[in-house]
Amino acid sequence: MTKNPALKLLACASRYKFKIFFAIIFMLMSSGLNVLPPWLFKTVVDDVLISRDIFMLNVICVALIIIFAAKAFTTYWQKFLMSEAGQSVVMDLRIELYDHMQRMSLKKIYASRVGELMSRVTNDVAVLQNLVSGTFIDMSFNFMTFVGMFGFIIYINWRLTCLIILVLPAIAYLLSYASKKLRRAGHSVQEHLADIAATAQEAFSAIRVVRAFATEDEELERFRIANLENYRALLRSVSIQGILAGVIEVFLICALAVVFWFGGQSVIDGKLTPGELISFIGYIAFMVQPIRSVMNQMGTLQNGLAAAERIFGMLEVPIESENKSESESLESKSESVTRKIHGNIEFQNVSFYYESGQDVLRNINLKIRSGEKIAIVGQTGSGKSTLVDLIPRFYEASSGRILIDGIDVREYNLKNLRRQIGIVPQECVLMKGTLAFNIAYGLEDVDFSRIVEACEIADIREFIESLPEKYETLTGERGVTLSGGQRQRIAIARAIIRDPGILILDEATSSLDLAVERQVQKALDRAMTGRTSLIIAHRLTTVREADRILVLKDGNFVEEGTHEDLMAAGGLYADLYKMQLS
Repeated sequence: MTKNPALKLLACASRYKFKIFFAIIFMLMSSGLNVLPPWLFKTVVDDVLISRDIFMLNVICVALIIIFAAKAFTTYWQKFLMSEAGQSVVMDLRIELYDHMQRMSLKKIYASRVGELMSRVTNDVAVLQNLVSGTFIDMSFNFMTFVGMFGFIIYINWRLTCLIILVLPAIAYLLSYASKKLRRAGHSVQEHLADIAATAQEAFSAIRVVRAFATEDEELERFRIANLENYRALLRSVSIQGILAGVIEVFLICALAVVFWFGGQSVIDGKLTPGELISFIGYIAFMVQPIRSVMNQMGTLQNGLAAAERIFGMLEVPIESENKSESESLESKSESVTRKIHGNIEFQNVSFYYESGQDVLRNINLKIRSGEKIAIVGQTGSGKSTLVDLIPRFYEASSGRILIDGIDVREYNLKNLRRQIGIVPQECVLMKGTLAFNIAYGLEDVDFSRIVEACEIADIREFIESLPEKYETLTGERGVTLSGGQRQRIAIARAIIRDPGILILDEATSSLDLAVERQVQKALDRAMTGRTSLIIAHRLTTVREADRILVLKDGNFVEEGTHEDLMAAGGLYADLYKMQLS
């Protein structure tokens, strides 16, 4: 868990120090004006009511108007400036958090629930926003007001003030004890909110599965349980906060009663004027309000700090490195390679594992020539997708090296590397937007003719131009308005518009029926022309024309050759092929 979230927030706020400086000036002025009215009570009693001074009465009435008008002016500016600075900090944090989460390693992202990640950007930031835009401002103002009033009661009568001071250690202990309880409760609330978001996101993402298996009631029960846990955590926080406020208020009232008794004795003995006693008690009464306000806001404060801890904790998760510092030869390089990729690939003793002792790939050695068409086949879980994911550095090899055109992939500029590798996945996910936007996704100022050319190669141009809005047709979220075959051809167009040196087809046709698969396969054959192509396929009939077929088993290659060679060898590939045909 990250340390000192309050200090980290202050560090983030340092770029807005001038706004905060002037906000504090106005806050000091406002709190100073706020402590004057009880002092006027003394003047009213001693100089107006007892002395019957009409002039002082007029002065006090005018003074009250001026004080509260000035207080309204300074309060507005201190709240506006502090809110502007606070909201700016939250906006910066939200953008930084979103950017950071996008750049985390896929290993970390896949290990997390999407709903939990989204909760950091939405729920946690919203709680923090509530803290900096309201709670922090009010608590700062109440603290300054309390300090100002405390100074006045010392000035009026330090002996009576000592009676109040006796109560402060008990209040400080209660605040410290309750703060720890409230912080833990705040963490619990935020975690359960994340669970609610994750549960809902999973259900709606898999809504077809939920409907198909008629599990609406089961999903509702999961959601109800998540809500119930959040409800209980909230009640714990409210209970702690309520008990704390009540206990402290009783302490303060007891102190006020003692002050009233001793102060009354002093007035009777002539050691204190009636106005001074009334003013003193007025300050005590006014001081109760800031304390009560702080008690009421303590839960919000701790929830906000808990949210800040979760946000800063996420920001401390390592992101993808541009270069891997483990290699001494890479550390000396000042700039990453940005050269054009031709497509020669070499694996040198490459191994990969997700966790210690769970090898996925073991000592892979492989050379692929530029323009060669390579198929990688094997049973489920043999490591096919992981192998090709190492090329664009979605994962880092645990040991060994991967070279592209003779250069370690870790030396390439990461964005430049990935923009020269086209990937057509098994399930094409389209972003919400137009077809043109999705085809040219990630490219700036792309010429429209390139979009048309890519669609021609992907055999999707005729379909798009038959639509009323043509390339400006909206796809709908995740491309739900298109068929599977249409989405795959859009994915092909999106991959080849970049003119990649390397093309990776990861089960690109496995989710399609045979008729659509043949149409898409023709588009893929055109897309692979002149490019180094790596094809992962379960349907072995789609890889018969590959230059080489590599058979992967238990993280290593066990067979290599053309379709005819492997069928003649009668090994694992031949068994898999015959099994599919049967």
